[in-house]
Amino acid sequence: MGKMKRLIPLSMVDKNKEVTVVGINAGRGLQSRLFSLGIIPGVTIKVLNNSGPGPVIISIKDTKVVLGWGVAQKIIVSEFP
Repeated sequence: MGKMKRLIPLSMVDKNKEVTVVGINAGRGLQSRLFSLGIIPGVTIKVLNNSGPGPVIISIKDTKVVLGWGVAQKIIVSEFP
């Protein structure tokens, strides 16, 4: 049996960690916006900067994206073991 992966909001991920998006707890409008940025379930992203309740900067497929902390709370990710 495989190890259970820890699911947490993106807003809780430390700087320089890589995670996999597993879901987005938001309405259709925000989901659509995030999908258009490439933030979709299954994609791996790296957190470049996360200094608490402020912007979260991520790297996704060689592109930097800045997200508000509230938006980052709605993105559920899985940490690598």
